[in-house]
Amino acid sequence: MTKGKREGATEAELGFLKEIIRMLPAAVTVLDEAGDFLLVNDTAAAQLGMQGEQLAPDLNQRRAACLQALQDGRPVVAEEFLNDGDARQVLLTTHRPVRIADRNLLISASTDITGQKTFEDQLFRSAYYDELTGLPSRRVIEHRANALLKNDGAGRFALAFLDIDNFKHINDYYGHSVGDALLVEIAKRLSRDLRESDILSRISGDEFLLLLHPVVSDLEVAEFMQAALKRLSAPFFIDGSEVFASVSAGVSLYPDHGRSFELLRQNADIAMYRVKNEGKGAAAIFDAGMEREATARMKIEQSLRLAILEKRFCCAFQAKVDIRTQAVQGIEALVRLRDNDGVIQAPGSFVNLAVELGLIDDLTHLVLAEIVRSIDAINEMFGPEASISINVAASQAGNPEFMRSFAQALEETGFPKRFMIEVTEDAFVTKTRFQSEIVPMLRRIGVGISIDDFGIGYSSLSALADITADEIKIDRSFITDIHKRPRSQGILRAIESLSEALGMTVIAEGLETFEELAYLQAATRIRYAQGYYFSRPVFLEELRSAAPRTSESRVSIAGRLPQQTRPTYSRAQGYRR
Repeated sequence: MTKGKREGATEAELGFLKEIIRMLPAAVTVLDEAGDFLLVNDTAAAQLGMQGEQLAPDLNQRRAACLQALQDGRPVVAEEFLNDGDARQVLLTTHRPVRIADRNLLISASTDITGQKTFEDQLFRSAYYDELTGLPSRRVIEHRANALLKNDGAGRFALAFLDIDNFKHINDYYGHSVGDALLVEIAKRLSRDLRESDILSRISGDEFLLLLHPVVSDLEVAEFMQAALKRLSAPFFIDGSEVFASVSAGVSLYPDHGRSFELLRQNADIAMYRVKNEGKGAAAIFDAGMEREATARMKIEQSLRLAILEKRFCCAFQAKVDIRTQAVQGIEALVRLRDNDGVIQAPGSFVNLAVELGLIDDLTHLVLAEIVRSIDAINEMFGPEASISINVAASQAGNPEFMRSFAQALEETGFPKRFMIEVTEDAFVTKTRFQSEIVPMLRRIGVGISIDDFGIGYSSLSALADITADEIKIDRSFITDIHKRPRSQGILRAIESLSEALGMTVIAEGLETFEELAYLQAATRIRYAQGYYFSRPVFLEELRSAAPRTSESRVSIAGRLPQQTRPTYSRAQGYRR
């Protein structure tokens, strides 16, 4: 082959190789020691924003990085971030210094990993940040706390556990979209005035953790928490609704209340529950007394679970009485617990806990089973026509799954028309399916519906017009000393008139004195009442021992009970669930 032919073949092969490099899907560049690009394929030119032989102005930093890699003489793999307007491009680039024909060159190959990095960022945020509020997750705040715990010189810090009060009610009443928006706004208000070293985290639906570091004193923490909670007392305006919310908070301090994240969180949680039990909407700093209370509470929880498994519950019954004839119109079944020593426990010690622990459904079914087992004795003592009221918690009333099973159980007793379901008024006015779905279900099987403790919940008199119920039980706070309380008398007349117009029976709860009875008889058209004046809640065996076995014995509850069954009653103790 002649020299000319060889040179022609070489030029052809070189052109062929250049064309291949130019069209490679990976970005390839070759840089010399002067910082000039000897080769830039089409993909690299597009990535680097080159026009002709000119680099975009913001790529001079990349040129400097390439020269540094060439000078170091070692291969480098690095991520590069390029901005194109609002868009950001991420490249994974390998720089390899080579020596060819006595020249030091840098060969660089880049792959676009923008999509992969975006996906990784999404995974990172989902793992470490709350999607709704944008706050760090529990994992982040736990990592921060553990870092402080390992650093002996970090000093004191506070960990606060915060819980939104009545958040389920807010969700039910306004809807979940408003609830979500409320969470976002509360997060914003809580984040205000935080230092860079502080962290606020959302750890579950309506729960937050707040780490304050550094802190000097308990007083400093208490003042900060008080100011934060005060900001939350102002109304939130969301989707045209004025929403009021409060937060209960418990605080623990390192090293006073623990030397591990879990113990500090647990003690803050204990302090928060103390606030919940004492009225909500405030903050408390943990102390040793709270730990003893939490231990006692745990024992109650365990005994309650065991009592449900062992069915150690029984029912006391309190009569609803015609205040003019003294005849029993109906009875209310009130659950009681027999502890390990056989002592009867009042429901105030366990019903709210049963609701909180999700055990109330089992407990309600146990009450119904006790009534069914005792129906012959109930008929004997109170008469076969007396209605039987069972209390259902508002959380149960709004739960179609439970209510369907309970309605079926009522129907299977064979006498569903004897039953009256007592629910508090918020079951009607919140945005649950009780009014639209549950009430028709109960109506189909003949079960009556009673509004319990009316007047202290979330509704108003105007809300009664939309409620389908058979009975209204006026809360005892309106009945107590009614004969000398003109304002309560006016409220009572209004409820009475509206209830009559809607065809609902009115029952006065908590009647205790002759004066209260005399006022109801003389100044109202109310026919029925319930309270200690007539009878405390009693067990069937007590009635059996006190009552003669005649049909007339059912006529008057007062005539049947001996006087010692009406002890002096302290209103501070309560007598119902």
